[in-house]
Amino acid sequence: MVKIKPSTNLQPAQAGSANRTGQLFGTAVETPISTLLDFDKDGKQDGSLHLYHSRETNGYGYIPIPAISVKNGAGPTALLVGGNHGNEYEGIVALMNLARDLEPEWVQGRIIILPSLNFPAVMAGTRSSPLDGANLNRCFPGDALGGPTQVIAHYVSTVLLPRADLVIDLHAGGRSSEFIPCALLREDGSGRVFPESRRLAEWFGAPVSFFSTGRGGGGSLTLSGECTRQGIACLTVELGGGEMLSRQGLQLASEGVKRILNQIGVLPSITVTTPNVTRWMEKGSNSRLHAPAAGIFEPRIQLGEYVSAGKLAGLIHFPDFPLREPAEVRFETSGYVLSRHIPALVGRGDELCTFLNDELRR
Repeated sequence: MVKIKPSTNLQPAQAGSANRTGQLFGTAVETPISTLLDFDKDGKQDGSLHLYHSRETNGYGYIPIPAISVKNGAGPTALLVGGNHGNEYEGIVALMNLARDLEPEWVQGRIIILPSLNFPAVMAGTRSSPLDGANLNRCFPGDALGGPTQVIAHYVSTVLLPRADLVIDLHAGGRSSEFIPCALLREDGSGRVFPESRRLAEWFGAPVSFFSTGRGGGGSLTLSGECTRQGIACLTVELGGGEMLSRQGLQLASEGVKRILNQIGVLPSITVTTPNVTRWMEKGSNSRLHAPAAGIFEPRIQLGEYVSAGKLAGLIHFPDFPLREPAEVRFETSGYVLSRHIPALVGRGDELCTFLNDELRR
């Protein structure tokens, strides 16, 4: 069995009770989130994290964030996250299916499942939380004294991550884009990626895998960025988009997560499928194409297409100036189209597509 948590000079806080004291700006503070779940207890537990939030309709209530813990003896701990963004559905459904199916006797170690981590956003069908407008995956390591989304991030950072040996964070393109199913690994500040994380990607078996610095996409404020800080192997996956539920993405999420859990010894006896060989690609520093003006975007590209510098990506039409010629948008560098914008109406600065360079050369 491989050791999933890499050697690191970082020393995460020791895990204690679920309602525990963490460190925030050098001051001891207690997380506002509580739970009846005992993550250190053997067996299967179905419950919730209680996010206390005062609102007009209920000044002293809490918002339940669904959580499942399945533990059986000693072994690695896998933290599985869906719904980090509320309108990305493949991971949510895959983890709910897994949570229903799991039996404690199958497990060697511990699996903590948060299928709808940003539960307020999931129920609202939005990327960010309707409670405070915050994007959870731009809030790590969080703040116990902040708004609701900051509090969720703080709980994950100080209570759950210190318990975890690996993290799988399942995403999709949401409302604005669609992706070729892919896995990305976060580089640290010196451009390194934990070798354990690379093995997670190979076991997961997405069609494409690549390394990311996180620049332009949240960087160290993401869950994967916080995992990197704490020295925990983390795999982030994009599974579809368009606020739809892709059958291909759902199948990949279900089978890929099980393969990883089997390979690390947490689910040693389950039958798993053989992963497809992932194609390792390089994401360059100029890997996003943005709209130079607002208007209606007419794409001339397809997912997975190879594009060369100068190729026409699409046209932007101007409904407020019907006689104006549409603006051409062209690629400045070559690569393979990984994702593309879905709504035809775009604003200036909107991302039109992401693309990857040729095969990884390191």
